[in-house]
Amino acid sequence: MSVHALFNPRSIALVGATDKSGWSVSTLLNLRTHGFPGPVHLVNPRGGVVHGQPAHRSLTDIPEPVDLAYVMVPTPAVLGVLKEGAKLGIRDYVVLTAGFGESGEAGARMEAELAAFAREHGLTVLGPNGNGYINAAAGITPYGLPIPEPLLRGSVGVVLQSGALASSVLGFALARNVGVSLLTSMGNESVVTVTDVVDHLVDDPATKVIALFLETIRNPAEFSRVARRALEAGKPVVALKIGRSTLASRTAQAHTGALVGDDDVIDAALRQLGVIRVRSLEDLIITAGLLAATGPLPGRRVGVVTPSGGASEIIADRAEDEGLELPAFAPETVAKLAEIVPAFGTVQNPLDVTGYVLIDRTLLGRALEVVTADPGIDVVLLLSEPPKVAPPDPAPVFALYSASARRIAESPVPVVVVSNVLTDVTEFGRRVQRETGYPYVAGGIEHGLQAIAAAVRWSETREHALSRPVAAPPASVPVPEGAAGVWAEHRAAALLAEAGLPVVPSALARTADEAVAAAESFGYPVVLKVAAEGLGHKSDIGGVRLGVPDAAAVRRIHGELMAAVPDADGVLVQPQRGGGIELLVGIVRDPAWGLTLAVGLGGVWVEVLRDAALRVLPVDAAEVRRALSELRGVALLQGARGAEPADLDAVAGVVARIAAFAGSLGERLESLEINPLLVTGSRVEALDALVTWRD
Repeated sequence: MSVHALFNPRSIALVGATDKSGWSVSTLLNLRTHGFPGPVHLVNPRGGVVHGQPAHRSLTDIPEPVDLAYVMVPTPAVLGVLKEGAKLGIRDYVVLTAGFGESGEAGARMEAELAAFAREHGLTVLGPNGNGYINAAAGITPYGLPIPEPLLRGSVGVVLQSGALASSVLGFALARNVGVSLLTSMGNESVVTVTDVVDHLVDDPATKVIALFLETIRNPAEFSRVARRALEAGKPVVALKIGRSTLASRTAQAHTGALVGDDDVIDAALRQLGVIRVRSLEDLIITAGLLAATGPLPGRRVGVVTPSGGASEIIADRAEDEGLELPAFAPETVAKLAEIVPAFGTVQNPLDVTGYVLIDRTLLGRALEVVTADPGIDVVLLLSEPPKVAPPDPAPVFALYSASARRIAESPVPVVVVSNVLTDVTEFGRRVQRETGYPYVAGGIEHGLQAIAAAVRWSETREHALSRPVAAPPASVPVPEGAAGVWAEHRAAALLAEAGLPVVPSALARTADEAVAAAESFGYPVVLKVAAEGLGHKSDIGGVRLGVPDAAAVRRIHGELMAAVPDADGVLVQPQRGGGIELLVGIVRDPAWGLTLAVGLGGVWVEVLRDAALRVLPVDAAEVRRALSELRGVALLQGARGAEPADLDAVAGVVARIAAFAGSLGERLESLEINPLLVTGSRVEALDALVTWRD
């Protein structure tokens, strides 16, 4: 749905305008204060004078066209306003009124009726139960709460699934000198959705970065589409997604279900889509502001220039936490800095130019110029901040910040300015930044380092995404006959083998003689496993015996396993495999996002270690390789303590094939798990499998 006309009306009617409503007062004041150039008509059924100007009794009484109706009437009267407006050709509406779906069944019925009418007549409706929007770039502000002054115009588009937080977000953006292009309070999203607004912002030339506050992602497929559009367009999306919770296991039989919670899947999906997830409103605005100022960052190698040894140590610690590198300066950089930094200082990265900056005001800027020229640095962090209070003679302050701004603008690598702590940028500080061109300052070391790391990760994700096509969904295959319930290993492994996936050889033995024959064909030692429909974790009941050495032991154990599970289909016989690294590869269906891959360290410790990386399908081998690199235990795969390293390309290729096969099985598949997938060098082989089908 296009919302361009909604956000760019030439005339507005405030329907339900009254001096008794603070919403009405604020909305009109916002429109008058922030430069809306068109007419604003007031509608009140009693007519008369409202807010000092004549009011019309209805939309019909307005003698000229209306582009946008801002609706503040009681809940039962809202639909009537839309019906009247539709007859008059009014296509765009903001519905401030609450009492719809958020209030219970009766309200939900009214909202459904409103939405159906809007869709039938091609109306664009923002809300209900929303405050409206602030199109700061165009000076159009039909917004029902006071707007903190001054309204900073900038390049961050903000979309909020919360009306109450909008003013706080605006206030904090002002405090950090972050200007907005558009801020939208979504309300109940009965017609216009978050994805409609994001779609608009991707195409909006005034917007460089999109900041989202999300209570829910209503349509994952549509959200994925617009997020990919934003990534391709080079517009970062920063999201604060609340509601982190974990549902119970989606299938009691699979380990994977215990690893994949709702929020885990959302986290994985957002990462794959290049959406930067943050954990606070402060990080939402600070990160968006930084990306609006810098755009992509070219790498993780950070050079740090500070006037404080203590701050340097904090930065070093936080940089390591965030996966940023602080490489040693090149010899030529060290030599040049040694000529600048006082003799009692130490030339290293991070660089403390010492408190001598209070005597030599040019010291920090000159050191910055040297560090930005270092060939081993991708981005420079400069610890500084705008001045807070105007001195009697501000000219030297403006000269100093102008010189620094010039150095930053001419730097061969991006320079990110970070303040020591999170404090407000004062009006004098904003004036200095505005008049000297001094760049955006990320508030506080903690938030600043998180923002830099987020920008680096976004840049890497975008480069990776643009360098390869999106993995295509696999072609469907017929659902196997009798696909229902839990398929234990003997049926699950046969399904995988039939698909050409590497599975350890096995034979189902119903009698002891058959077990011995199978064992001798494989060669001793062998593994014996009880095989029974619906039996998931065989090891929990002693249903797996390893290292069985000879025929006599095979006969004895076969009898014990059959006695332990009287309704067993038989005993599965497999050759014993030794060495290597055991992985888990599990695919489980998320109710919102669909099939989700978990890959991690396997065996019996899966749920204890919980070392798994998640991806939403489809994925290719390159994406699986990236997932493997995220594991805490990746060193084991790389050959820790002299062990044979795994061929990670071979592993990624097999896991990608497993994921593609799971995707091909269609909607009937609930979960598919291989645990373990044994990796020995370049040999990759499934040793156990489990499939659960949906009813």
